[in-house]
Amino acid sequence: MGLLNVNQLAVRTVRCYLNPFSTSKSWLSTKASLLGDRNILLMGPPGAGKTTVGRIVAHRLGLPVIDVDDDVLEKTWKVPVAAKLAAVGGERFLEEEGQALCNFSASGCVVSLTGSNPLHTAAMQHVKDSGLVIYLDVDSEDIVQRLTRMKVNRIVGQEVGVSMRDILLYRKQFYEKWLDVRVLCGTGDTVEEVVEKVLKAVERYQNHTAETYVSTRSDSVASSNQTTYFSDVVVEGLATDGGLYVPKNGFPNIDAREWLRLTGMSYPERALVLLEKCIHPLDVPPLDLRTMVFKAYGSNFSSEAVAPVKHLIHNQYVQELFHGPTASFKDLALQLMPQLFAYCLPPMCNFLILVATSGDTGSAVLSGFSRLSGTDRHSTGVLVFFPEDGVSEIQKLQMTSYREGNARAVSVLSDFDFCQRTIKRMFGESGLTGYLAAEYGTVLSTANSINWARLLPQVVYHASAYLDLCRDGVIKFGEPIDVCVPTGNFGNAMSAVYAKQMGIPIRKVICASNHNRIIRDFITTGEYDLRGRPLTPSHSPAIDILKSSNLERFIYHVSEGDGRLVKELFTRLDTQQHFQVLEPLLGRIQQEVLAGWCSEDDCLAAIHSLHAQTGYVMDTHTAVAKVVADRLQDRSCPVVLCSTAHCGKFAPAVFKALQIQNIPEDPVEQLKTLGSTACRPEMHRDVMKCLEERGRRGHSVCQADYSVLVEEVESMIQDSFLKVM
Repeated sequence: MGLLNVNQLAVRTVRCYLNPFSTSKSWLSTKASLLGDRNILLMGPPGAGKTTVGRIVAHRLGLPVIDVDDDVLEKTWKVPVAAKLAAVGGERFLEEEGQALCNFSASGCVVSLTGSNPLHTAAMQHVKDSGLVIYLDVDSEDIVQRLTRMKVNRIVGQEVGVSMRDILLYRKQFYEKWLDVRVLCGTGDTVEEVVEKVLKAVERYQNHTAETYVSTRSDSVASSNQTTYFSDVVVEGLATDGGLYVPKNGFPNIDAREWLRLTGMSYPERALVLLEKCIHPLDVPPLDLRTMVFKAYGSNFSSEAVAPVKHLIHNQYVQELFHGPTASFKDLALQLMPQLFAYCLPPMCNFLILVATSGDTGSAVLSGFSRLSGTDRHSTGVLVFFPEDGVSEIQKLQMTSYREGNARAVSVLSDFDFCQRTIKRMFGESGLTGYLAAEYGTVLSTANSINWARLLPQVVYHASAYLDLCRDGVIKFGEPIDVCVPTGNFGNAMSAVYAKQMGIPIRKVICASNHNRIIRDFITTGEYDLRGRPLTPSHSPAIDILKSSNLERFIYHVSEGDGRLVKELFTRLDTQQHFQVLEPLLGRIQQEVLAGWCSEDDCLAAIHSLHAQTGYVMDTHTAVAKVVADRLQDRSCPVVLCSTAHCGKFAPAVFKALQIQNIPEDPVEQLKTLGSTACRPEMHRDVMKCLEERGRRGHSVCQADYSVLVEEVESMIQDSFLKVM
């Protein structure tokens, strides 16, 4: 049995999908609802519509309805709620309200909570144990307008000098603490529309098996009996048949009014809402997901906006994806993915994350996993393989600064494709993986973009870029934009395709290649040909890739889930180094994406020209995107260039582009010199800090030999886990 099969058995044996609710006696109803005899508890601020929505939901389901204000509090106190609040004051009111709720018992009902119930911990824990808490997340401005019209005067905290907006902002933390499912209400949603969302939320919660994953190479008939959840694919990484995992039923589509709600939110808030829609709450509950998201996108990013969008020139905007700790767009996924991975791990197993990198992924993975703590850190190790001569000096220094603990980088005297191919071979060698499992109790996984948990967070920043343009008045929601992505492994481009599937009006995803141009050639001709094709180093090494892993997901997407076709094509690529798609499929590919390429000279010229015009210094990958966008984009709508790395990471090439002489050899001095040259963006604090603290250190270099890399894997396992044991 191969290691991934062992892994899947371990994961699926340990992780039991039990009904999360215990049974209890009902004093009102024994009629079955969607959740059996459990309650549906509607939570939200005053004015959210809990009472009205609750009555209609109850009617639709044929269930009793309970309004806590009318049916619990006023019957307990024998006075109106407003009078009670006026008599005892806010603090005493919350305590007595909580005590009343603690004495409340019901099952199989729709219960409309008060706006202040979530502020009492014991009371909320009591009712949460009885059912599903659904948070009616209504825009605060809508709430303020409703309460003004209603002339409500019975809200705890409604005192002189305290605005209703302040009260709502304060309470939001409590609503997000207790929710099981969020119902995001768009501005202008009718009561009936909110009711439909509530019913769909309940159905989604109880129908976990609707949100499973399949391999891009799966036969739909053969895979129909397999149940693979989000928590499985995070740990497993690569499917057992060699394919990549994708959601069986695609992405949720979000309506325009919900997108408009997100325009006023911060990046972490947007990420939380979107990821909640893509990750079933029984895989990762919203409260746990919130903790991870806000840790991932906090003070570790040098920009409060996380992934800000800035006007560049003409109709071009740049999304700066380099404000994370390693100055690369990979941080947007890899500050979150390790937390998801650790959360989904089954107990009593060690996991070694194997990563092949063409530069940026390596340091981002090492940074993300090194931030784990406690048992999570002791049960996971990270081993990165990178081409010795295929990354920039600063990238190399970033990666090799990790020498202790659970993270290590080793260079290989070959190119990225060899590193990636070798790791895939290790996953497929049942003798090796079985040996590692039996001898060391260690399972292999991956943090490359073939892992779904790597790709999913990237969807967020493409959506966020569009929302920023809406917020800033550049476009109105519904108007199209184009996105231009420098791409080699196609993960970044694929995440833009998925953002479009969720409802972001992306007209075209423009794929920008350097002179290796494998993606451009395929999209233009439909032929993927590696025969006798050498990988040529470039000034943009992160896209020096010939075998594009995520292209599998794209072909699966445009072929409408034809796993047999995907398996046939990529098996042929593995064995014959070549495949050709037929004309109808090529037509669908070209409807989704455009593709172009950029020479080395044009890349450097673009950096020089933009700096001369605007003072902005692009890195070499962003420059590739700009050159291709200039050639292919028709200027009829805005285009967002994905700036995937800070210019300082490729300082020598940037100096060459800017025609700066007498370049210092020391990387720290290079960054200082570049910082004095560039008006924007600012120098990256974390890159500078890393180089100043770590300095130049030796690192392991190994031959391009499969058995040598296997020895590195075994050595890493021994160092990471045996010493701990």
